Amino acid sequence: MDWTKFMDETNENIAVLAKEIPETAKAFNTMGTFAKKTGALDEKTKEIMALGIAIATRCDSCIGFHVKSLIRLGISREELVEALAMATYMGGGPSYAYSAKALKAFEEFS
Repeated sequence: MDWTKFMDETNENIAVLAKEIPETAKAFNTMGTFAKKTGALDEKTKEIMALGIAIATRCDSCIGFHVKSLIRLGISREELVEALAMATYMGGGPSYAYSAKALKAFEEFS
């Protein structure tokens, strides 16, 4: 999988949809802004949680978005693979395969 190409296409598709449903898109973006805001948990911790959920729900685009955010937030490979081990533990075989995808995305985007 070419993660860069896949995420570029995903962003283009989302932009087209956002023009069709601007209020929904704005509300979703606002929700994300507030959900990621540092409070008792910092943004990096919240993004690690989001990546685990993306793996469990088998959402390729979500994996791409959250891996990119984690790279921006300075996640190390060691931190990432520990998070992927936990996602694999919680989700079994399917999460193992999607954790491998997340590692590949990390390698490509880093």
